[in-house]
Amino acid sequence: MNIVVLVKQVPDSGSERKLDPADNTVARASADNVINEMDEYAIEEALLVRDREGGEVTVLTVGPDSATDAIRKALSMGADKAVHVVDDAIHGSCAVQTSGVIAAALQQLEYDLVLCGAEATDAQLSVMPALVAERLNIPQLSGARKLTVEGGMAKIERQTDGGYWAVEAPLPAIVSTWDTINEPRYPSFKGIMAAKKKPVETKTLADLGLDAGSVGLANATSKVLDFAGRPPKGEGVKVVDEGDGAQKFVDFLASQKIV
Repeated sequence: MNIVVLVKQVPDSGSERKLDPADNTVARASADNVINEMDEYAIEEALLVRDREGGEVTVLTVGPDSATDAIRKALSMGADKAVHVVDDAIHGSCAVQTSGVIAAALQQLEYDLVLCGAEATDAQLSVMPALVAERLNIPQLSGARKLTVEGGMAKIERQTDGGYWAVEAPLPAIVSTWDTINEPRYPSFKGIMAAKKKPVETKTLADLGLDAGSVGLANATSKVLDFAGRPPKGEGVKVVDEGDGAQKFVDFLASQKIV
């Protein structure tokens, strides 16, 4: 079985994230970039399916040169090979444009199953699986907390507030995973060393048969028009207890519409 995992490099959500005032896009060059956390669960699930069903796992990412760090992390976890789409013209692309690049790259690969995280921590749009599925005309199974592949079918349990839905679709299909589906493995030293020898194929827009005018900030369907930094935290309210402290405290909570 040929499994492709979509991986994205994002600024670490645990560090300060900024927008570049030059074009209002994410300042990735100065950020502490890491592999998207949700994608690690997709990678782990791909490895589990491969180990059960046989085949290989290919990592696919679209991003700048620095995204090779995310690729190496995925390979060190156990993925077999990777494809990196890198082209300066992609900078500032919206989700719709990026889905076109991903779909074009997938059309040059053999795949039975495409896995990805349910969302990226930088944009949190959660639309990429649906966009790619629409472009490729394949089923999408979203929000999986459990995945089973058998008899040419992908079956998932989709997480809901009240439990789960059982959903299935024929392969090839794209499945997005939540962080409840498994526990991603830590790369071993052996895995880290082996990742250095695994093949990583680099592709440009021209390699995918795409026009540079179809992507990029100038042609994006959505843009950030303006932004402002988070205001500094103000001083707290001090309640002096002069026998009526409890009432003052309740009054404060009421003024904040907490009670």
